[in-house]
Formats: sequence, C-alpha cells, structure tokens
Amino acid sequence: MSELASELIAARIALDRIASGRRRRLLRRRSVLAVLVVLLVAAYAVSLMYGETFYTPGQVVRVILGEQVSGASFTVGDLRLPRASLGVLTGVAFGMAGVTFQTMLRNPLASPDIIGISSGASAAAVFAIVMLSLSAAMTSLLAILAALATALLIYLLAYQDGVVGTRLILIGIGIAAILDSFVSYVIVKAAQWDLQIAMRWLTGSLNGASWSAVVPLALAVVVLVPTLLSQARDLDLLQFGDDTAAAVGVPVERTRLVVIVAAVALLAFATAASGPIAFVAFLSGPIAARLVGPGGSLLLPSALVGALLVLVADFVGQFAFGTRYPVGVVTGVLGAPYLVYLLVRTNRAGGGL
Repeated sequence: MSELASELIAARIALDRIASGRRRRLLRRRSVLAVLVVLLVAAYAVSLMYGETFYTPGQVVRVILGEQVSGASFTVGDLRLPRASLGVLTGVAFGMAGVTFQTMLRNPLASPDIIGISSGASAAAVFAIVMLSLSAAMTSLLAILAALATALLIYLLAYQDGVVGTRLILIGIGIAAILDSFVSYVIVKAAQWDLQIAMRWLTGSLNGASWSAVVPLALAVVVLVPTLLSQARDLDLLQFGDDTAAAVGVPVERTRLVVIVAAVALLAFATAASGPIAFVAFLSGPIAARLVGPGGSLLLPSALVGALLVLVADFVGQFAFGTRYPVGVVTGVLGAPYLVYLLVRTNRAGGGL
C-alpha cells in the first residue's frame, strides 16, 4: 500500500511540474507578444511623427481622423502613413511566410528568400520593367504569378514520394541561382532609366509607398494570415514527420498544400508591393523562437518580429546615416552575417543543409 501511495505522490509531483512548466511557457509567450505589440505600436508612431519635420502625436491623430492640419495632412497622410503601413504589412507577410516554410521543412535555411521564391518574383518584375515596359500594377501582378509558379516548380522538382526538406532547399537554391543569373542578364540590357527603377525594386524599398500598393497587400493579409493561423497546430505537428503527423490525425498533404499556397501568396503580394526586402523572412522565425521559447506556434510572434524589423530598419536607413538607404540594404546587413553563422554551425555539426 505504501509503495502505491509513493507512486501516486511521485506521479502527482510530475504532473504538477508539467503543469507549472506549461504555465511558465504560456506566461512567457503572452509577455513576449505583449512587448512586441507595444514596440511595434511605438515604432509605427515614431515613423509617423519623425522626419524632416516633427509632428506631435496630437497632430498625427488629427490627420488620421481626417482633419486638415497645415503641412501634416500631406506629409503624414500622403507620405508617412502609407509608408509605415506598408512596412507593417510587408513585415507581417514576410515574417509569417518565412517561418511557415522553416517550420514545415524543419530547417532554418528553408526561407522563401533563400530557396528561390523571391527570386522568381524579382526576375519577373525586372523583365516586366526592362523588357516589356509594363505599368507598376502589371509588374506587381506578374511578380505575384511568377512567385506562385516558381514555388510550384520547386515543389514538383523536389517531390519524390513526399517532400524532403533538404532536397527542396537544394533545388530551390539552384533555381534561385538560375533566376538571379537571368536578372543580371536583363539588368545588363537595361536602359539607364529602367535600370534605376529595376534596381530600386530589386533592393526592397518603401520609397514611394502609396495606398494603391497598401490596399491589395492589406486585403491579402486579412485573408491569408487567418488561413495560416487556422493551420498552426497541424503545421507544428508536421515538424515530427509525415507519419507521426498522420498518426495523430493531421491531413498531411492537404495541410501542406494549404500552408504552401497561403505562405507563397503572402510572400508574392508583399514582394510585389515593396520588392524582396532581404532576409526579413529568414530572420523573423529564429528571432521569434529565441524570444518566446519552446512550445506554441511561431506564426504570430514571427509576424510581429517581421513588422518590427521592417519598420526599424526603414527608420535606420532613412535617418541613421549621412545618406538614405532603402530598407532592404539595412536588413541585408543584418541578415547576411546570420546566414554565414548558420551555415558554419551546420557544417561543424557534421550535417547537410
């Protein structure tokens, strides 16, 4: 009887420790999300107030409410507000799309800007600008279609009795190299004016942001973000392999198809609006994972981190140096060292990609 009581007490202690650990992880997650939201709101507010001319919070609020404020109505309403809004939306889209691929393929290198999907959009956009002289709207549409087609091509080439993350990454890197070579060829053939437009688009920039670019991306975010969040549990279970996920009731192929289409569409709309802002999709997931710790989906934290990254990087690019740099230059400086570190760490671990 005493042995049974001891076993029951030990089991109760173990359960209490598990419950306590879950509460701590949940508290940490909620605290991190709250801090990220506060920081994002603060960065958004600073982006609206600060510039060549400083406007008070009261003036900014009046502009947002539709009042006419001398000077501020144009500067804040027509320039800063679309730019900051586009920064938030592109950051959310890139961050969530990136962590979706990294989670599904169980590899931090499986980011859309590493495996060639962003390169597909870039190649199409540059071709549309330089060779076809299409309008901005048509260029964006072609970039969206090209990103979807590139993702489909990579998926089909990597599919062999299922999709293996390493195989998809290697094929994606190869496709990216081909597309980047095509971009270089088109750039060489470009006239000076077209070259300036193409390079500004390729770098990833919020310069010239307008509501015509914000609205389509906002609609895409409203539709696609809830779609991905609804698949968060099944997506996390895919990390344990297809057989394990299927054993606990996950419709593996349907889930993979839904999350791939939603993530690629998010990435495509964001790239069409701002160009391929370097490494935001690549960095957001790992940063979010370090902040929230183990357990729980990384989709929402990565979206917030991505939005914060883009806003802060854009602000730094505008005001931290003697000249103004596009946001993609700043995020590229941040992301490139991490990519090198990740490759070195993987190599030392003795594994492949």
